[in-house]
Amino acid sequence: MTYKLLTLPVVTAALLPAGSAIAQQEAQRVNIIHIMTDDHSYQTLSAYGGPISKLAPTPNLDRLAARGMLFTHAYVENSISSPSRATLLTGKYSHMHGQIKLGKKPAFNGDQMTFPKLLQEAGYQTAIFGKWHLWSTPQGFDDYKILNGQGTYYHPEFSSNEHPEFVREEGYVANIITNDAINWLEHRDKEKPFCLLVHHKSVHRNWFPELKYADLYEDVTFPEPETFFDDYSTRCSAARTQTMTIEHEMKMVDDCKVFELLEDPNAKNTFNEEFLRMTPEEQKQFKTIYGPLNEKMLAQNLQGKDLVRWKYQRYIKDYVRCVKSLDDEVGRLLDYLDENGLSENTIIVYTSDQGFYMGEHNWFDKRFMYEESFRTPLIIAYPKMIQPSTVCDELVQNIDFAPTYLAMAGVEIPEEICGVPLTPLFATGKAPEGWRDELYYHYYDYPSIHNVRRHDGIMTRDYKLIHFKDQGGGNNRTDGPIDCWELYDLKKDPTEVNNVYKDPAYADVVADLKKRLADKRAELRIEESESKFDLEAWKNKKSK
Repeated sequence: MTYKLLTLPVVTAALLPAGSAIAQQEAQRVNIIHIMTDDHSYQTLSAYGGPISKLAPTPNLDRLAARGMLFTHAYVENSISSPSRATLLTGKYSHMHGQIKLGKKPAFNGDQMTFPKLLQEAGYQTAIFGKWHLWSTPQGFDDYKILNGQGTYYHPEFSSNEHPEFVREEGYVANIITNDAINWLEHRDKEKPFCLLVHHKSVHRNWFPELKYADLYEDVTFPEPETFFDDYSTRCSAARTQTMTIEHEMKMVDDCKVFELLEDPNAKNTFNEEFLRMTPEEQKQFKTIYGPLNEKMLAQNLQGKDLVRWKYQRYIKDYVRCVKSLDDEVGRLLDYLDENGLSENTIIVYTSDQGFYMGEHNWFDKRFMYEESFRTPLIIAYPKMIQPSTVCDELVQNIDFAPTYLAMAGVEIPEEICGVPLTPLFATGKAPEGWRDELYYHYYDYPSIHNVRRHDGIMTRDYKLIHFKDQGGGNNRTDGPIDCWELYDLKKDPTEVNNVYKDPAYADVVADLKKRLADKRAELRIEESESKFDLEAWKNKKSK
């Protein structure tokens, strides 16, 4: 296997005064904690200053940002859970690691190279707790305890290396995952460096808050985004044929928890999946809180835009209630690290598996290459290399996590990894010469839930070019073939509502971005993505 040369020096005790405390401390290899949440939007992390998060702040995540670096242009390469998680592990694009879609078939091939395996081989203790969602047994981890699929908020089921069968555990999911992470830290081999992945279920649909927060923010009216009633008039048909609007697809029972409309109290649906897991006392408390609010809404007989606006408020409130518990748990983990002297020598990363729509374009969910789902929150704290309260505006992507961790650990980076270490950004947040000036994105999961058409694209600082192309045959409507382009001027149109692809004034921009996109497709051998990707052929081509 061919490796990239390391640019980050590894400090050894031989270079420092023998027997000194400083020598022992500096010789210790960096510990790694990767906290990844599910569907957490940057719009609801208050360090980013968005209007929702100003009303529902995240003090512990802000505390982490104050310790380190806040990334304002962090993106994913495929905005859907399973591919994003496989990209984290491998540092490769979806078509290369094989997990291009969400479903169980095919499951993630754990036999391939992953950064936890390489760290494990280099003497690191490795563990993952929480959401896995890759439909295969985790490899490269000394310990794991993972949720059953998406998992549930209340009394979830876990499988572990000690107990492979899924077993129900009492409690709220965010609290359980943090307990497991702290317990592992407490009982690990303290003579070895560690890599710990803490992967929360929160804040995935259908947003069941911890009961102590179930009425939090009820007296708050959250602002609607300016594109809330977007008509998609300038765009390709993909924006109109999706099925992820708050108006039409957000369900009154399953999502908005108006249980009074549930005809069968034992029916199989996502609301009951959570509600029926609760204890009788919890169910009573839940109904005591939501019941009067639901009755008030039903008495008003809301219709049209008034009903859509009510659904939006219920959605946002439940979402940020789940974020509140998540923020608490991040704080609890940070407290443990501080109290046990681990903060100084541990790189702590907080991110999500992708972004999420907070009502922009009347949407929830993700999948599209538009900003709110393409972009993800990212905070990195490591006091030995990053100054407090630093902001980085450079283009980074989730393909960069694996090489960053390998570089920080002093482990050689395999040639097949597509990302680059983020370490050159740590000193000032400014990129060195030659840093990337574009990002490639590719979404494959169609036909599937939410009916988002296949597309890929290229984004620079100023423009975004998106190409929707597939043969149709959606699961919710009879969509025909599509071959359509969109171009957005990100400086003039940051909310991406005005497609200027056909505007003659942008002809040169279109030509440049189409060439960039074609070059990137050729470089990554994208045409092979629907069949088995030939990694060795790609590596041979790359090395020439």
